[in-house]
Amino acid sequence: MAPRPSRAEPTPAALGYAMPAEWAPHAATWLVWPHNASDWPGKLEPVRWAYAEIIRKLTPGERVRLLVQTPRIAARARTCLARAGVDLRRVEFLLQPTDRGWTRDTGPLFVCRGRGRARRRAIVHCHFNGWAKYPNWRRDRRVPEMAARHLRLPLFEARAAGRELVLEGGGIEVNGRGTLLTTEECYLDPRVQVRNPGLGRAEYEAAFREYLGARHVLWLPRGLAGDDTHGHIDDLARFVNPRTLVMVREPNRRDANYRPLAENWERVPDLRLEDGSKPEVVPLPLPAPLFFDGQRLPASYANFYLANAAVLVPTFNDPNDRVALGILAELIRDRPVVGIHAVDLVWGLGTLHCLTQQEPA
Repeated sequence: MAPRPSRAEPTPAALGYAMPAEWAPHAATWLVWPHNASDWPGKLEPVRWAYAEIIRKLTPGERVRLLVQTPRIAARARTCLARAGVDLRRVEFLLQPTDRGWTRDTGPLFVCRGRGRARRRAIVHCHFNGWAKYPNWRRDRRVPEMAARHLRLPLFEARAAGRELVLEGGGIEVNGRGTLLTTEECYLDPRVQVRNPGLGRAEYEAAFREYLGARHVLWLPRGLAGDDTHGHIDDLARFVNPRTLVMVREPNRRDANYRPLAENWERVPDLRLEDGSKPEVVPLPLPAPLFFDGQRLPASYANFYLANAAVLVPTFNDPNDRVALGILAELIRDRPVVGIHAVDLVWGLGTLHCLTQQEPA
C-alpha cells in the first residue's frame, strides 16, 4: 500500500509553490472514463468513443492517467481505446470510484516550485461539493487524496475563514506569472450555488494567493448561458500565453449570451496583469445555440485544452468552428490546433477542458 500523503501546515505559497500555466510541460493528463449515464442522457456510448479520440490525441505527447470504476470497466475501456488506435502503453488505468467524470473540477490541482532537478510538485485539495448543487460528490472529493498517495506528493488542504475552501479547476484560469482570472457569478453570488457561504472578494483573493500563488486576481462579471456551474471561467476567457487572453463574444443582441458577455467586455479596458500592464484580449466567437430537451447547452470554443502535443478544441458542426480554430492557431504556434467533435460531449454541459486536468512535468 502506498504511504498516505503528508499534510503540510504552511500554505503552498509560504513554501514557494504556485500553479503553473496550462501550456507548461505536462507529465500526464488525468481523466475519468465516462460511466454516469445521467451526465449524457442517451449518449454514453458515443461519448466513450469521443473520449477515445481525445486520448488518442493526448498520448503522443504525454501519459494519460485514466480513472475507472471497476476492473471490468477498465477492460471495456481498454478494448475501446485499442480499437480507436490508442497506444495503451501511454495509458495508466487507476481503479478509483467516482460519482461523475468532470476531472477539471474533481481531480488533483497541482502546484509547483523550483526548476530542473530541484523542481517539486504538490497537490491542493479544494474540497469539491458538486458545484453546491448536486448531492452525489463524496466519491469525487476523494480523488485528490488518491492522486497524492499514488504520486507520493504532499497534499495541502485549502482553507479560508477557518473552514474547508471549495474551489473548482474550471472556475479559475492562471497565466503562470501570478495572475488569476475568475468570475463574480461563480464565487461571489450570495444566493445561487454558494460554494463558501460568507466568503467575500478579499477572502477569495487571499486564498488564491496562499494556495495557488496568485498575486493578482481579475474578476469578470458573468458566465455563459446554460452553464450548470453558474459562471465557470473556462467557457468564457482563457490565457493562451502570459500576456494574451481569448474571450468569447456574442454579436446577436437577441441571444441570451449577448448582455452577459457584453458586460464582461466592458471590463476589458480596466484589466491589468501582475506587472500592471494591459493584457491583449482577442475575441473568440461562439457556435450557434445548441439545446437539449429545451435546455441551452454551454457550447464554447473557449473550453479548449492545451496538451503537450496539441491544442484540443471542441467543435460543433458550425461555421464558426473554422473561425475559432484559425484564431487559436494564430495565437498558439508551438503545437498544432486540433478540433474534437463535441456535440455529444456538450450534452453533459461541458466539453474538453471540463473533462481534463493537467499534471505538470
